[in-house]
Amino acid sequence: MNISIPIFRRSVSMACAVFAASLLLPASPAFAVSKEIVQLQTQVQQLQDAVARLQQSNDERMGVMKDLVQQSADSVNRMSLNIDSLQKQLQNRQQNQDTKVDQVSGQIQALNDSLDELKARMGRLEKIAQDIQSQQQTMNANLPPATGGGIPADNAAPPASTPPPAATTPAPVRRGKPAAGTPMSEVVPAPQPTAAPAAPPVDDLYKTALGDYMGAKYQLASSEFGDVIKSYPDHPLAGNASYYQGEIAYRAGHYEDAIKSYDRVIEQYGDSNKVPVSHLHKGQALLALKQNDAGVRELRALIQRFPNSPEAMQARSKLSGMGVTVVPRH
Repeated sequence: MNISIPIFRRSVSMACAVFAASLLLPASPAFAVSKEIVQLQTQVQQLQDAVARLQQSNDERMGVMKDLVQQSADSVNRMSLNIDSLQKQLQNRQQNQDTKVDQVSGQIQALNDSLDELKARMGRLEKIAQDIQSQQQTMNANLPPATGGGIPADNAAPPASTPPPAATTPAPVRRGKPAAGTPMSEVVPAPQPTAAPAAPPVDDLYKTALGDYMGAKYQLASSEFGDVIKSYPDHPLAGNASYYQGEIAYRAGHYEDAIKSYDRVIEQYGDSNKVPVSHLHKGQALLALKQNDAGVRELRALIQRFPNSPEAMQARSKLSGMGVTVVPRH
């Protein structure tokens, strides 16, 4: 029955009013009055039963709605817990991935450092081999030629017809301005200015500086790397020396000095294998200086220029952790 409670209440009120009005009417035959009262009582009883049924139906529906609301609330709570769990899992995976990328980058950097040291040693060995070869050639050139009898020419007796060499008198040394007609051979040359001592070979300088860097003697290593750059500015190892100077400054928290060294590698030694890592560490130094826009640009430049390098992988991870859109691979 689709009758609302207010309608039933109005019907009951009307029935009561009719009943009260009937009591006020003039006296009628008892039979008629009793019949109307019985009808009214019957209608009132029906209305009361309908109201009770409606109330019961509403209570049942309200109970069902409460159950549905409770189930929905439980579902929402479970979804919230699942979402929180997924977020934590994603964060843990992101952190683990960042840690693995950092470890791989550190291992690659260590391999690069070892490779640089190995190259320096190979260059040193090559230089030693060249010196030994030059000495052997010099010794072979100074050996006297052998005679037909197998006796050195220096031990052979001089021919009898050969007169002994005449004693030569050393020519007098002439100083000052030579006179006209004086042979040039008798003129004593003026003393030449002493040349500045030559710098040690670049391999030796770089090897020494790299050894001090590996030994955590950063201040001494920075000075020695500076000697490499000053003495051999165009040598490829000068690019490596600039990179390590940037690393030393970065470790000390001197980010501006580190950025200058990284820029020198990027701008002057474009073919160096230290260019990708210089881009990466320059971006990290800019972020450490709170220059986020410049740091993001530097990391994006690294990804665009060296998309398949380990440093680009680390840059993508860093940008993703910052919530920055990563440039897609081409």
